[in-house]
Amino acid sequence: MYIISLTYKVPLESVEKHLEDHIAYLNLHYELGHFHASGRKVPRTGGVILSKMTDKLQLATILEQDPFKIHDLADYKITEFIPSKTCDEWSFLKES
Repeated sequence: MYIISLTYKVPLESVEKHLEDHIAYLNLHYELGHFHASGRKVPRTGGVILSKMTDKLQLATILEQDPFKIHDLADYKITEFIPSKTCDEWSFLKES
């Protein structure tokens, strides 16, 4: 799985202008099964997306479609993470 960390490069006012489009983008990729969790960082300097995709190149291609990326509002850092232990509710994330 991958942890995608977004860090805003612009003031929040610029981010807010594209937030609805970003949420629509997230919703699409939840429906397609690409994303499993997402949300804002605290303090609000960016966000985090969790993805259980197996192909990092395909994930990078999908991230290029994010309105925040298209409008150069955030930097993206992709970290591969192999969950070996989870709570029962998150057991679907474990990899063998």
